[in-house]
Amino acid sequence: MGLDTLERRFGFGGAGIALVLALFFIPHLIKDTTITVTAKALANGSCPKSYTLLKRVCSRHEITHPSYWVPQFLVFVIVGGAIFAFSYWRKRPGLIVGTFLLGLATGSAGIFFLALGAWLSVRAFRLQKYGDPTFRGSNVKARERAQQRRANRGVRSKSSTKASAPEGSRAMPAPSKRYTPKKTNRR
Repeated sequence: MGLDTLERRFGFGGAGIALVLALFFIPHLIKDTTITVTAKALANGSCPKSYTLLKRVCSRHEITHPSYWVPQFLVFVIVGGAIFAFSYWRKRPGLIVGTFLLGLATGSAGIFFLALGAWLSVRAFRLQKYGDPTFRGSNVKARERAQQRRANRGVRSKSSTKASAPEGSRAMPAPSKRYTPKKTNRR
């Protein structure tokens, strides 16, 4: 079964968020940018070499080349496009893998994608096991199955006690020619 409309909308939303996050990298891809790197102050209150102390925080400015940002930009664009494509074609496994990949590859920005992948995985499990991806529907099916098992167990135990034969009088199955090894004569 493909994605239902709710899952598909969340997939499109996740793809949109990934592509919006990719837009934040475009200014870094056009020109050199300066980022601020911070470090802890040493035990004596001074900063490591090339850092300056500002309000008890050691920091330095680092100039980055546009090629520094290309891998992160490509991850967002390619995997975000894949999430969009899998949502469009209603392919649940691809959408789950794409969201988990993007969530793991992007660090703290990927928490939303990890949550989306986990939610889709739980719904896929419920759909496979109970035939209904919703929490309410799967609970109803689980209760029905449990009641049916209890009823079958009660019927089976009552009928088996009346018709059961003693253990010693059970007939042994005939040996299989294919799986039973030939017996050697002991003489």
